[in-house]
Amino acid sequence: MSPRPKVDHLRKPKIVAAAAEVIYQRGLFDTRVGDVAERVGTSAPTILYYFESKDRLFEEVVDQSDREFYGRLTDGQARHERAAEKLVHLIEETSRGPGGISDYTLWMELWVRARRDQTVRRNYFRLNRRERDLIADIVREGQESGEFSAEANPDEFALALSALMDGLGVQVTLGQPDVTPERMVARCLALASTELGCELPEAARRNGRG
Repeated sequence: MSPRPKVDHLRKPKIVAAAAEVIYQRGLFDTRVGDVAERVGTSAPTILYYFESKDRLFEEVVDQSDREFYGRLTDGQARHERAAEKLVHLIEETSRGPGGISDYTLWMELWVRARRDQTVRRNYFRLNRRERDLIADIVREGQESGEFSAEANPDEFALALSALMDGLGVQVTLGQPDVTPERMVARCLALASTELGCELPEAARRNGRG
């Protein structure tokens, strides 16, 4: 008899995808492991076998979302040579997201949970640091090429831009009538232009489409 094939690498992504859908629709607090099991067509004990608890499953959902984001970001950054273009791309990708839709729902759930769970909090710190480090690296690249002011502090700028994107992203996600993804992009580019000493137009304007 041939050995039973391992299917962990197939089951786990399906569970994570189902959990993302349920958490997005119902919120983390109102999501039960049984809800996810029903969505994916398995049992609650099976999900707990792979993920230990609902919180650990949620962390995997956030990690997967983060990996997808940085996958898109890496592909986009590779199409640009100048640091200014890379920064504009980062701002637009963060503000508009896939399909032009900005959505911080999972991040908002993460922030609430991180307040009381040290493991979730450490995970948030790691993810946030990754974003800030990427921004700071782009600024340093721009300073070396002469695109950005040498007086700008890359780490302080990264902190300010990350905080601005998070704050505006929440308002966009909640549907604040006067805070659109377009306005979020404009405000972030205005901050970057002022802090870095150069004009950073949106990609659409730069390419003559706006």
